[in-house]
Amino acid sequence: MLSPNTAQQVIDHALLKGADFAEIYIERHLSSNLRTLNNDVDGVQSGIDFGIGIRLFFGFEIFYGYTQSDDLKSLYGLVDQLTAQKQAVDSPLKVVEFKSPVIQRLHRDATKPLSVASFNEEKVAFLRKAHAAAQASSPLIQTTKGFVIQREQHIEIYNSEGLHVQDTRHYSRSGLTAIAKDGHQATGSWNTGGLIGWELVNEMEASYMGEEASRQALVNLKAKPCPSGTMPVVIGNGFGGVIFHEACGHLLETTSVAKKASVFHDQLGEMIASECVNAVDEGVSVNAWGSLNLDDEGMQTQNTQLIKNGKLERFIVDKMGAMQTGYERTGSGRRQNYRFAPASRMRNTYIQGGTDSVDDMIASIDKGIYASHMGGGSVQPGTGEFNFAVVEGYYVENGKIQYPVKSATLISTGPEVLKQISMVGSDFAMACGMCGSVSGSIPASVGQPTIKVDKILVGGNA
Repeated sequence: MLSPNTAQQVIDHALLKGADFAEIYIERHLSSNLRTLNNDVDGVQSGIDFGIGIRLFFGFEIFYGYTQSDDLKSLYGLVDQLTAQKQAVDSPLKVVEFKSPVIQRLHRDATKPLSVASFNEEKVAFLRKAHAAAQASSPLIQTTKGFVIQREQHIEIYNSEGLHVQDTRHYSRSGLTAIAKDGHQATGSWNTGGLIGWELVNEMEASYMGEEASRQALVNLKAKPCPSGTMPVVIGNGFGGVIFHEACGHLLETTSVAKKASVFHDQLGEMIASECVNAVDEGVSVNAWGSLNLDDEGMQTQNTQLIKNGKLERFIVDKMGAMQTGYERTGSGRRQNYRFAPASRMRNTYIQGGTDSVDDMIASIDKGIYASHMGGGSVQPGTGEFNFAVVEGYYVENGKIQYPVKSATLISTGPEVLKQISMVGSDFAMACGMCGSVSGSIPASVGQPTIKVDKILVGGNA
């Protein structure tokens, strides 16, 4: 997308201005979003975006800017703007020879890429089938809202260390929300996605999507107010891992560790969780939503063991984070697009599977909650204090599920929850999410098996 000759001249110009490191990030991004309301198409949006970001290091200082022009004069001008605050220095000319390392292609190429066709007719037919399945499950299902998003991201990176890499990423995601009404209303939803083209449709069942969204809505429709207090809670697999992601994962990124803004910044090698807890952040799960071939700094992705048998093993490290902390990079420099400088970010982040059964977890509870499906919430940066909603939950008494509950929230801190985990299930699953931080919103997978937390504050209105 950008000729090596042009990249060479821009990087030479930045180094002559005194930069210790210079990087050029080129991106061409295609997108398509389709929405349905019941059986009708509610909206279709598509677009193409192109831009170039330039990042310069002066010691530990980062200067970043972007342009939508690949003209050499514009790129020179951007470098001049970024270096305007720095005192001019006489830097010797450094000749950079670009080399393209062999990047292992960990993930299957798309067979239905967005650049070939929109596939809108197939997408509409799929969502209509899901809608029909949801409505057929009960006359109480009044409304459904479906979506399919598809993206194709072409990136190219040059830097002053001689790196030159390219990659193409295909993302697809689809889901359905069902709304049930019977005097009052309740919702349920189901979605999935991956680093994949629209062949994602071959990995989904439209009828299952509709039936599962409907089932959850109907459960919530008859739910009773949730009791409150400190009690044991069993947290379901898949998206239940959002608590670990938000309340613990962000505290392990050098974005916060380098500034000592994380409670874990000085606990490497120490026990921070129960011995039954093992957790990783990785980009290697084949075609998973948060996977990559290489990160947005051009490094090959990898599997990073964060916690092993309760001990903090590693942090999530980008290039600047490595310079600031001395820790090895983990292929975790990520950004939303060319408008953002990369930062240390999660990929697929989850608690690994154990050997306990869900039935045994529930049977071990005298009085508590089974949070089978989690929703969003809020987290306090630095401490990991959180408040997360339970979107499908049940009251448990004497080791048996009694009835569904509504308006339940889980309140604690990430470090405390890690220590309170006593049982880890064998039913590991991952789920899709979008993660927001200093470098924008990026695809990230969360996950875990079902786990039991011995003590956590439950908010309810019973």
